[in-house]
Amino acid sequence: MANQKFTKLIVIALFCEAIIGCDSVSPTIPPILFGPAQNPSSVAPILSPSYRPTPSPSISSPDPEVQKPLSPNPYPFYLLPLGQGIKAAYWPSFTGFPASSINTSYFTHIYYAFLLPEPATYRLNITSFDLEKLLEFTGTICTLNPPVKTLLSIGGGGNDPNVFSKMASNKSTRAIFINSTIEIARKYGFDGIDLDWEFPANDTDMSNLALLLKQWREALEKEANITQKARLLLTSAVYYASKITLFVVPPTYPGDAIGRYLDWVSPMCFDYHGSWDRVTGEHSALNDPNSNISTSFGIQSWFQVGVPPEKIVMGLPLYGRTWKLQDPNMNEIGSPAAGPGPGDGILIYSQILEFNNQNNATIKFDKLSCSFYSFAGPSWVGYDDVGSVKLKVRFALARSLRGYFFWALGQDLDWVIPREASNVWGYG
Repeated sequence: MANQKFTKLIVIALFCEAIIGCDSVSPTIPPILFGPAQNPSSVAPILSPSYRPTPSPSISSPDPEVQKPLSPNPYPFYLLPLGQGIKAAYWPSFTGFPASSINTSYFTHIYYAFLLPEPATYRLNITSFDLEKLLEFTGTICTLNPPVKTLLSIGGGGNDPNVFSKMASNKSTRAIFINSTIEIARKYGFDGIDLDWEFPANDTDMSNLALLLKQWREALEKEANITQKARLLLTSAVYYASKITLFVVPPTYPGDAIGRYLDWVSPMCFDYHGSWDRVTGEHSALNDPNSNISTSFGIQSWFQVGVPPEKIVMGLPLYGRTWKLQDPNMNEIGSPAAGPGPGDGILIYSQILEFNNQNNATIKFDKLSCSFYSFAGPSWVGYDDVGSVKLKVRFALARSLRGYFFWALGQDLDWVIPREASNVWGYG
């Protein structure tokens, strides 16, 4: 009982510190700031860095409904038992990072990314490459210590959203898809299934998504009852906010169905800005006082459509976005840019450290966005480092979220960011 009281005091302290912030700023452990209500981005956050979003016409004429300030979090603060919650990461099968190199010490769940449904049949398409990688992943993960849960992720930034749209539009095609996912997940020893449909484009898609989730959850429960095995988990990676402003008429996710049928939902809180913009920006800003393109707004919007905080796992990037400055002397956030910078617009975290070191880059922490940026000559990089990631994990704790996930394994250096994030989550 004494330990429980002590744990509760620690978390309440974190919560209060997160809300009020602090006056002094350290470059490694900055204060949590809560900006004004903000507008969802008109540029898609993506799960696969190989994807390049393009601005939508809705950028110049945002949905007036999204301009309205959000009301306070309708859910009460709750306390996760010490050490519980989700600390997850995606393993991209296509990058060459070996599954045997995964350090499971800092994670509870690892996602395999990705499989795709076959466009004609809607069954999962297992290519020879997929077969090799599935065997590598599942054959390796089960030998690692400490053990972690595994989820099979379907879709990703390179998926054809029309395939998901057509599949979800009919009960029989939904059943074909669902049965295929269960079959493959069981065959290769996964603990769950993750849907990454990028993105439902309209209200019809969203209605069908709700039907898909309901039918999927019922099928998982039925299969578990028949086989007497633990039910497969069901999760989904989603747009960072509950309303997708990629489209001229932004559709809203079915919050009630998500809260009812998913074990958790994973907003992709990154790629708010990139080299498609004409100015520099922080692509995973916690706050943005000038717009609604921020994690704090996105998470709040999920509360407003009825998804409780204990069903939300917040996305964190292990990569940054780069620009070439028009004028090297104008090097702040929002400075004019002439196109992509190093790495053709993207650098993973280990490459950012190398860039900073080799170019003797100037490194800055931005208090408003709770992010870092660096520049050397005309090259500019916006990214998260240890300090800002620790801050964002504290934000997740303060908002009573279920946990966090990283895109992606293999992009870190010596596990420094997952280690520090795990320490914060464990109240360390």
